[in-house]
Amino acid sequence: MTALLDVPAPAKLNLFLHITGRRSDGYHLLQSVFMLIDWCDTLHFELRPHGKLSREDLTTPLPDDDLVLKAARALQTSTGSTLGTHISIAKSIPAQAGLGGGSSDAATTLLALNRLWKLNLSRQQLAEIGLKLGADVPFFIHGSNAWVEGVGEQITPIEIPKARFLVVKPAIGLSTQAIFTDSALKRDSPNAIISGFAAYPFSFGQNDLQAVAQKLCPDVSTALNWLENQGLQPRMTGSGSAVFAHVGKDDVSKFELSEFVGFSNAPKSAVVKLCSNLAEHPLKSWAN
Repeated sequence: MTALLDVPAPAKLNLFLHITGRRSDGYHLLQSVFMLIDWCDTLHFELRPHGKLSREDLTTPLPDDDLVLKAARALQTSTGSTLGTHISIAKSIPAQAGLGGGSSDAATTLLALNRLWKLNLSRQQLAEIGLKLGADVPFFIHGSNAWVEGVGEQITPIEIPKARFLVVKPAIGLSTQAIFTDSALKRDSPNAIISGFAAYPFSFGQNDLQAVAQKLCPDVSTALNWLENQGLQPRMTGSGSAVFAHVGKDDVSKFELSEFVGFSNAPKSAVVKLCSNLAEHPLKSWAN
């Protein structure tokens, strides 16, 4: 095998996100449900000798040393592999959106290079490498929709009913650090339980980061209001700035038509996409 082409890296939505406390080291404790959706970046991996790593941006330019290259380097360091790769990436998932695009790209890189370099690491070993790159990376490596706790490292697979979601990403992004360091952030939500979520999977809880995000970025409020005007019940995903709403079966055809003609009444410069959730990550079978 000399290449792996058209390898997907799916985005995620946080169906809810509660901050339940803060550790002595400053890290926030959270509860959330992470759900995979069919909005994907696409990566291509070509084998290179002598440990050489390189990246080509096919669409949106990325930072010189982004999470994709950091993931490849971390895998080399952890395994002592002397192989390299050239990675081409077509970005579709917006940055600074709360959709997990960078973390998903890193996870896909670890999964793909584990196969291309024939390292045979387990999913748990890859997740341990991924955690050092970012708190969301292990979720994508484990490959299941999940109830997530702690600082993001406690992952319990759950099943979520098949559904459609309207996602709106304002033109302006948000800094995760700016939100988590804001003094107005709510940090005392009571602990929730999985059975409580399962009874109302698409309306349970709230996103504790949303109020601060709306204060820092008025475009978040504009996007939320637009979704409300469509007769939906929206909330923000992750640390934003993307927002989303569950679309009931009776409304799916209406929004499919709206997407076809371009959502002409959507907030200015926003990206609007009708997505489906995924039962599991497309690469889940690539590691044990």
